[in-house]
Amino acid sequence: MSQQTTIRKLAELVNTPVEKLLEQLSEAGMSFSGPDQVVTSTEKMKLLGFLRRTHGKGDAPAEEGEASKKITLNRRKVQEVTVASGRTKSTVAVEVRQKRTYTKPPEGAAVDSSPAAQAAIAQADPERAEILRKLEESRQRNLSEQQRLAETDAKRKAELDERRRLEEEAAERERQAAAAAAAAAAEAVVAEESAKPKAGHHGHPKPAAPRVDAKSDAHKGKGAAPNRGSHAMVTSIEDDDNAARFAGQLHLSAQERARRGASRGRPKQRRSLDQSRTGTGFTRPTAPIVREISIGDAITVGDLAQKLALKGGEVVKQLFKMGVMATITQTIDHDTAVLVTEELGHRAVHADAGDVEDVLLAHTEDQQGERQTRPPVVTIMGHVDHGKTSLLDYIRRTKVAAGEAGGITQHIGAYHVETDRGTISFLDTPGHAAFTQMRARGAKLTDIVVLVVAADDGVMPQTIEAVQHAKAASVPLIVAVNKIDKPGADPLRIKNDLLAQGIVAEEFGGDTQMVELSAKTGAGVDNLLDAISLQAEVLELKAVYEGRASGTVIESSLDKGRGPVATVLVQQGTLRKGDYLVCGIQYGRVRALFDETGKQVPEAAPSIPVQVLGLSGVPDAGDDFTVVEDERLAKDVAQQRDAKRRESRLVSQAGNRMEDIMAQMGEGAAQQTLNLLVKADVQGSVQALREALTGLSNTQIRINVIGGGVGGITESDATLAATSKATVIGFNVRADASARKVIESNGVDLRYFSIIYDVIDQVKQIASGVLGKEIREEIIGIAEVRDVFRSSKFGAVAGCMVVEGVVKRTKPIRVLRDNTVVFEGELESLRRFKENVDEVRNGTECGIGVKAYNDVKAGDQIECFERIEVQRTL
Repeated sequence: MSQQTTIRKLAELVNTPVEKLLEQLSEAGMSFSGPDQVVTSTEKMKLLGFLRRTHGKGDAPAEEGEASKKITLNRRKVQEVTVASGRTKSTVAVEVRQKRTYTKPPEGAAVDSSPAAQAAIAQADPERAEILRKLEESRQRNLSEQQRLAETDAKRKAELDERRRLEEEAAERERQAAAAAAAAAAEAVVAEESAKPKAGHHGHPKPAAPRVDAKSDAHKGKGAAPNRGSHAMVTSIEDDDNAARFAGQLHLSAQERARRGASRGRPKQRRSLDQSRTGTGFTRPTAPIVREISIGDAITVGDLAQKLALKGGEVVKQLFKMGVMATITQTIDHDTAVLVTEELGHRAVHADAGDVEDVLLAHTEDQQGERQTRPPVVTIMGHVDHGKTSLLDYIRRTKVAAGEAGGITQHIGAYHVETDRGTISFLDTPGHAAFTQMRARGAKLTDIVVLVVAADDGVMPQTIEAVQHAKAASVPLIVAVNKIDKPGADPLRIKNDLLAQGIVAEEFGGDTQMVELSAKTGAGVDNLLDAISLQAEVLELKAVYEGRASGTVIESSLDKGRGPVATVLVQQGTLRKGDYLVCGIQYGRVRALFDETGKQVPEAAPSIPVQVLGLSGVPDAGDDFTVVEDERLAKDVAQQRDAKRRESRLVSQAGNRMEDIMAQMGEGAAQQTLNLLVKADVQGSVQALREALTGLSNTQIRINVIGGGVGGITESDATLAATSKATVIGFNVRADASARKVIESNGVDLRYFSIIYDVIDQVKQIASGVLGKEIREEIIGIAEVRDVFRSSKFGAVAGCMVVEGVVKRTKPIRVLRDNTVVFEGELESLRRFKENVDEVRNGTECGIGVKAYNDVKAGDQIECFERIEVQRTL
């Protein structure tokens, strides 16, 4: 606070009105004429003392100190006591209050710790006596501990001093003894050497070496050593070679000195200070090091930093500068890694594919042999319920279609049939729209496509799609016009409809064989087999029978008793039991081969489909398989493919660019997400379901398949669904006991299906529930204002004619002028003549009073509408 404070400023500082502060100053004996006068420090202290005395706190600061030395403890304890009065019991709350004041003794005052004083304190105040007793015990313990530590430190210090003194005395004695022995030996050697005659280089005696004066040489600094005891130790004599040579070896025998003297004659090489050749030293580079970094299709930020010999943070910082948000554990693609490497001053090269894939390629190219005629592979394609499986069923003389869910094919069935015209392998593809990928895979594997079209149904969407797949794969097409036995069959219409798709029948001058048949009666089936055989002869299908087998996975599944089962189509070589094969990212040894009837076979030749047991996992449908020499190569190839696939998946899922993240943030506010976990019996169904369900996504909801696989629903699947709040869909599979327990405890939505139609319909219903309802406005009637009447009771009343729909009194309305809304509200009255009515229909005159709006004019339109709730759907 400033020394030149005015009354007004002082009042603002102490938050007191100026008038009250002037009154307090006047009562304190100080008179001021106005609020702008200056209040000195003395006057402030005088006012403070007056206020203290007024409030009973005393004037001296010492009183505050006295008060601060007291402490009052208030205790409040509430208990409930039950009191019995006759047959009734009542509860009474008893409150006990205690108040104790403790006074701190003045500093320097002695505390009376005599037994009599302690007894008096204990009798007067037991709690205080207990506190004092504990304080005294603590003080005594601290004193004894400090005394013990002081004695321990003193004893330790004395022991260290004594040990140091003994070591110094021993070292001094050893030093003196060594000096005396060296001096005596030096005198003896000098005397012995001086007594021998010395010869020069030509046999002439050498002149005797002059005696060295220790005192004079000490001044020159080169001949004598400092005195040790009563002797002078000679370190070097310039004119005496022997003395110089034996210096430092005077304690050795003559034989030992001679041996060491020979070795001392050679110059000793000093160890080089440059330790870079040994690898233990480090020389700082004089120029920046440019490294050549090998980068594959994808690499983690941490691995790239390790190759660049940099800290991970520096690489992350450079990525941020480039607009890529990535952590040290995330994976980046090849192009991004190359840009970062070049920005950091290094050179990037693409990792060569000189790996096990090259070994595998060389492995498969080595097989050569005689090419022989092989059976044709025929794929049956067409729309749903046009009789594809029934036709194949008639050919195989079995009842396959009767055992399928809903009477539709949902897998790729592979069969080989022995006919009078030779062996033919058939692939039966599903016709539902969701199985587009299956049909495309079947078209790529096949030699001939048989397009089945129902004569009573005509060309349908999947029929057109099958034609497109056959054209894309450049596969010859044979059209089988089925169900000619039905009353409404019209084969000619089918042939005309196919002309729009570029399929011209032979009878119309084209090159496509069209066979009319009935899969139910068998009429025309032999003609179809003849057409297939004829087309196969034209194609001249051949393959190598001897050598390692290779082919494609048609379908795969997980059998509870047999493990992973893959249905494969052999295209080259012969697949035998015991072969090692790599299949996509899976590998293994063939434990058994089964044909389509479940019979075990020893081998499978080209164009023959078989089921393979013994793989390490369930391969993806469409993967290629190759038989290799040993299990090690198969394992290496599978692991490398798995690593590459995982890196590619991480890169595609990263979404690590800033603009992508901002776009996701912008979309996330309005778009709902429905998580699904799909488990199916075969791999093809998983792929079809995943594509069909994710295709239901739109701007309002996103269908996200968080996981999928082949086999039953396990505990880990249920836990994943519970964590991500996903709906579990079991397609021809069931949940085991542990999974059901997790599903029941977490309330996971589990649904079983066997027909793909039901899956799509149910997911649409679930998505509609997630989307919720929306409010829509529906116009129910329009009335045109013909004239306006003024009423003192109702204001402006519009005489109207209902020109559309119905006008209801309880519904909201809008007033439109020139097709523009000018008012929105509700009706105050609706009259027909003089009577109030609830509604007026089309073509009827009425009087309308608009509530809180009197500006209705002739020619306006009154629009009546209602709000309804509509369930959102996909």
